[in-house]
Amino acid sequence: MSLTGNWSYPTNIRFGAGRIKEIAEACKAAGISKPLLVTDRGLADMPITQNTLSLLKAQGLGDASFADVDPNPTDRNVDDGVRMYRDGGFDGVVAFGGGSGLDLGKTVAFMAGQARPLWDFEDIGDWWTRADASGIAPIVAVPTTAGTGSEVGRASVITHATDKVKKIIFHPKMLPSVVICDPELTVGMPDFITAGTGLDAFAHCVEAYSSPHYHPMSQGIALEGMRLVIDNLPIAYNTPDDLDARANMMSAAAMGATAFQKGLGAIHALSHPIGAVHNTHHGTTNAVCMPAVLQFNESAIKDRFDTAAGYLGIDGGFEGFCAFVTNFNDQFKVPKSLKALGVDNPNIKALAKSALQDPSCGGNPIELTESNLTQLLEQIAG
Repeated sequence: MSLTGNWSYPTNIRFGAGRIKEIAEACKAAGISKPLLVTDRGLADMPITQNTLSLLKAQGLGDASFADVDPNPTDRNVDDGVRMYRDGGFDGVVAFGGGSGLDLGKTVAFMAGQARPLWDFEDIGDWWTRADASGIAPIVAVPTTAGTGSEVGRASVITHATDKVKKIIFHPKMLPSVVICDPELTVGMPDFITAGTGLDAFAHCVEAYSSPHYHPMSQGIALEGMRLVIDNLPIAYNTPDDLDARANMMSAAAMGATAFQKGLGAIHALSHPIGAVHNTHHGTTNAVCMPAVLQFNESAIKDRFDTAAGYLGIDGGFEGFCAFVTNFNDQFKVPKSLKALGVDNPNIKALAKSALQDPSCGGNPIELTESNLTQLLEQIAG
């Protein structure tokens, strides 16, 4: 193992209940005087969104918003958002929502000043250096779910609308300048979204902890992130107005996304093409894939999860952790197969080929091939 790496934890986070009231101040701190709030269709008319727009307007920052965002945001959504941004003369973005709103908002800000097409900036090699960094607009991120952690990330997942392939767009300046994490914004989530997004945070932590790359800070963050999810997701799910549980889940979401600088793996490599083709919920799809992937990676991760299980209060080491994951999924009514998730007759060969191209493969502790990804898909298909 080479004890080298590129580490970055610079995000400015304003964390706590009620801190959405600081949205105008956060915009000004980021150098934004005329923001475009980007969110998704489901959130556009909700009170938390309208209240945020009112707070901006009251401080002279306007109340413009863009909400033409699909659950799995596409390049077409990006084009529409960039067109509105440019035509409106905005000077920054408030990315507001769950993963879809956050990823789309960050990408609109990124593409606002670029002359090259979106796919020229896919997370391949040093393609990010093609971007005109001076053309990237400042971003304030406001998560309204506790899962993706996109608010502390330097990338977005965008679906190619024609090819139905999820691609990662990356640039260091896509990292939001200021983040407002207000757990009160997550109280109104439906229980299946609370579960699915929470399990996404859990998957980020599990995969970061499993990754073979050297990053001891991420390793510690991933372990504590797992504990926070284990202790708090059942409370947030069963007692939706428990602000302490909501706050701890919001922390776990940011921690998961911070930790996966160390790498992701087969769970996400499989989940991305499944979601792109079949439009499944990302976090829930991760949860469906997790038990099979843990067993697949056993030879490489058993020792570290033997150690982690004790810290997490789970008996039985690695085997106990795997049993816990299955029971944890059951608590939140997670389907046990892709078929139960609504994915009928998937093209396993095509999904395996797409999964092998996903950047997440590089962080899996066992080398992924088209053959073993096919076997995993057959195992979870149902």
